[in-house]
Amino acid sequence: MRLLRLSFAICAASLVVAGCPKPSAPTNDAGVTAETEPDTGVVDAGPGPASFTLQYALADAGMESIPLAGEEEGRPLIDPTSTLELRSTLGLRNYRVRLFDEAERAMVSDDSADDSPNGLLYRVSLPTPLKTGHKYTLVIDAQTGTSMTDSQGREVPDVRIPFQVSGEKEKPSPPQPAKKQKKRRH
Repeated sequence: MRLLRLSFAICAASLVVAGCPKPSAPTNDAGVTAETEPDTGVVDAGPGPASFTLQYALADAGMESIPLAGEEEGRPLIDPTSTLELRSTLGLRNYRVRLFDEAERAMVSDDSADDSPNGLLYRVSLPTPLKTGHKYTLVIDAQTGTSMTDSQGREVPDVRIPFQVSGEKEKPSPPQPAKKQKKRRH
């Protein structure tokens, strides 16, 4: 019995002396080793999560940025346009991009995407310019399942970019009066 206690004590002491294995250098989600900047001591874990910018085409063929404000902060005003460009800082997987009108109906558009690990360029081309005074929301979310990921394998939360087209709200055209049909006599 004394030998068993002595063995246990020696085993416990060796664990204390050995301690836990030395931790390896911290890594980010993609398994890339983080590096410390030599002069600052700041850890550089590689690129951060994907971020987005949205631009629209101006009449003079230039592009203008749309501020990415939340819905509670109000909607930024833009000029009427029929072309939107969404850019991300990293490539995306399992994503879809849709433009909704103020009644939450998806808009008809001819879209194109240039996707690479370095980023996404997604163009939304509408058949007619967006209506003045109307509100729209560009939504980036998962195509299937519950989440989309960036090219680093990290989950990217859904993004909603609200905006409004400047100018007076277009009034719908009045309905055409019903034509009276003449009764035929036989």
